[in-house]
Amino acid sequence: MTLLRCISGCTRFATCDQNSIELSRRRVEAKMPTWRKVFLGCVLGFLGFSTAVTAAGGNAPAIGSQAGDFGIKLKALGVFPENSGSSIEAVGGRVDVSNRLAPEIDFYYYFTDHIATQLIATLFRPSINARGTAVTAVSPNGDLDVGATTVLPPTLTLQYHFAGPHSAFNPYLGAGVSFVWLFATNPSRGQGVVNDVSFRHVFNPSAAVQAGVDYNISRNLFLNFEVNQIFLSVDANVDTILGRVRAKDDINPFLVSFGVGYRF
Repeated sequence: MTLLRCISGCTRFATCDQNSIELSRRRVEAKMPTWRKVFLGCVLGFLGFSTAVTAAGGNAPAIGSQAGDFGIKLKALGVFPENSGSSIEAVGGRVDVSNRLAPEIDFYYYFTDHIATQLIATLFRPSINARGTAVTAVSPNGDLDVGATTVLPPTLTLQYHFAGPHSAFNPYLGAGVSFVWLFATNPSRGQGVVNDVSFRHVFNPSAAVQAGVDYNISRNLFLNFEVNQIFLSVDANVDTILGRVRAKDDINPFLVSFGVGYRF
């Protein structure tokens, strides 16, 4: 029965006209969050030219990373929370965690010419806000300043690099886990509504995916551009003048970084 359904489904799909397929594609893209469009574009781009990059390397002198190499990257990082699927009990509205810029340092090691591991270290302090709540006595539109927290998200990934040591460009994909630690959380008492903020879990292991590219300037020096997506959800308890309110937010931060690396 399952096989017959599959054959029937494939037959119906095969009879779809090109306009229907194009319309479906546009509908999917319209619903796709910005970070997914960017990440998907990076993945397709890297896969598209990785073969050409590898072939172009030929027998040129080794300029890129190879088995046994280790080093560091110093980068500027942009953090862009997605804030999808957020909810606030009792007062309604949604959670809004702010964008941030921060320094980043990465440590990496190559097991082979194509397989490497990387540890990302950064620290930033976003503000937390509630948008569109029912608390309109303080703010006409119901927007409230909740507080701020410090985020330490060391992220460990395993990467596959498409090009070998003889290529100037080296695109890669990676996946791993981010150990997100939330601490030094302080409430914002400026509006006289929030008394305290706490998280149910201050330590949050979360899945992470990444795409990036190295541009090798010399045997030891290279430029790096990388995007990461961390799938992070948090639950918070907010003590207010109206009582305790529970909030949930799928933060899912999208990270974009650019900088310089050095291999030893």
